Amino acid sequence: MNLDIDIDGWPAPNDAGEWAALAERAAQAAAVFAPELANPRLHTSLLFTSDEEVHALNKQWRERDKPTNVLSFPMLTRDELLSLEAADAGSGPPEMLGDLALAYETCEREAAEKGISAEHHTAHLIVHGLLHLAGYDHETSDEDADKMEALETQILAKLGIADPYSGA
Repeated sequence: MNLDIDIDGWPAPNDAGEWAALAERAAQAAAVFAPELANPRLHTSLLFTSDEEVHALNKQWRERDKPTNVLSFPMLTRDELLSLEAADAGSGPPEMLGDLALAYETCEREAAEKGISAEHHTAHLIVHGLLHLAGYDHETSDEDADKMEALETQILAKLGIADPYSGA
């Protein structure tokens, strides 16, 4: 998968490298456990932006008048994505998987509330958003939520990040 990353209003991270590098590592790890994301034809846009911008997007597209940590806008259905995976991944035109937008102030606040680094929380949110783009949905059922959380935990472990659902 190819990421088109735009960073607008996020300060440089302290010691974990740049946000773009973090996003690339998160996407690579996600592709290990969700191989449908490994298709080189896939393109995803990732916007690191402000609460204000995410609030506006959430209001416009989701009719929710508040900011949130990450928004995902899939452009392929799960079946379309899986049919791409089944086809020769190296041939054919680029396919837009979807868009992600991360809200800086919300991510920072949530990381502080959880007592974890902003980098680890941001990596989790990128993984979470990518899985939504791949058709995973924690809101459809408890079983789907468990499946998505298990994938997130495996992906984050590959990145050296603790299980965000352990309550520890």
